Amino acid sequence: MFDHIALPTPYQTLALPSSVQLTIKRLDLIHPHISGNKFYKLKYNLLAAQQQGLTQILTFGGAFSNHIAATAYAAQHFGFQSIGIIRGEELATQDLNPTLQTAQDFGMQLHFVSRAEYRLRHEAEYLQQLQQQYPQAFIVPEGGSNALALKGTQEILSKDDQENYDVICCAVGTGGTIAGLIESSSAQQLVLGFSALKGDFLKQDIQQWTNKSNWSLTDAYCYGGYAKTNPELLQFMQYFEQQYAIPLEQVYTAKMMMGLFDLIQQQYFPENSRILAIHTGGLQGRLK
Repeated sequence: MFDHIALPTPYQTLALPSSVQLTIKRLDLIHPHISGNKFYKLKYNLLAAQQQGLTQILTFGGAFSNHIAATAYAAQHFGFQSIGIIRGEELATQDLNPTLQTAQDFGMQLHFVSRAEYRLRHEAEYLQQLQQQYPQAFIVPEGGSNALALKGTQEILSKDDQENYDVICCAVGTGGTIAGLIESSSAQQLVLGFSALKGDFLKQDIQQWTNKSNWSLTDAYCYGGYAKTNPELLQFMQYFEQQYAIPLEQVYTAKMMMGLFDLIQQQYFPENSRILAIHTGGLQGRLK
């Protein structure tokens, strides 16, 4: 269902003034609209919806959610209607940002709800109400992270990736991608996550999906929290694209790369470490 629309995934090794080897796996190029990790997260969710004979995909996200934009396109492409429950009722009276505009352009019905209502998105009673309201909907959680997503994200690492790298890095939003990477990583590899959100709660979420211990998570480079930036981060984005011709976005991938560059500069990694950083896409939300 998904595999036939995937493009080959290129690798790009960066020239660094360090003994560390840093290679980027360009999942942002796997598909122009179902970008990066979202391709893998949605794959088995949409297949399950199709097998159950459902006609709608309902999911949740904030105003800058890569998942919302990718779900809208994937649903349209595979013949589903899409519904997005969006955090922030005030957004209903504002101009749509690029992410939400993209989702709407691909046919997603956007429903803006209060933050209080949005907090109910994991509650069984609330989900049951939505299921009654939309009986033809297959409900996908925020960020697409569930057991079906984990099945998909375990496919991100190839056999060569498992054998040729010491460290696997990725940005972390809801935890489904890093959990899949942890599960498919080899025992000698370290999986290092750079959280886009402030706080330790994500560690507990990730631990629900894996029993392995070869991973760590840092929020030291979240720059205040989800979708927050500062001039230093935006300057780094500009520098990185000019230097390496790889576009980043400020919510996830720029924070990961800035954090990774800082750790390399601090000599956090042993000499001659081979690092694979996963570019998880989401470029439709990038500040121009």
